[in-house]
Amino acid sequence: MKTAKLNDMTKGWFVGNFEPTLYRTNDCEVAVKAYRAGDSEGAHYHKIATEITVVVQGTVRMNGIEYHAGDIIVMEPGETTDFLAVTDAVNTVVKLPGANHDKYVEETKNA
Repeated sequence: MKTAKLNDMTKGWFVGNFEPTLYRTNDCEVAVKAYRAGDSEGAHYHKIATEITVVVQGTVRMNGIEYHAGDIIVMEPGETTDFLAVTDAVNTVVKLPGANHDKYVEETKNA
């Protein structure tokens, strides 16, 4: 049996092909991410991975739409999203497949 602490993982990511990880695989990436109200991330997209976000607690805004606890958002490859934690929030994020270096900021999408 392996054990770890979520706080020891980088930005909540604990499954995937990176360090540190609790389970190394290229099949997927999984994180539990905690945010403070006002935390944000600029527009980005993935060329390979589908990203599934489950809002576990709080309210977040993605692409101008507010999502609340229990909402599930699926971003397909090539779809762009930004992110804002409207309140303190916790999300679970799954990326399928795991794809290192597959995050592109919006400015480079059409370059």
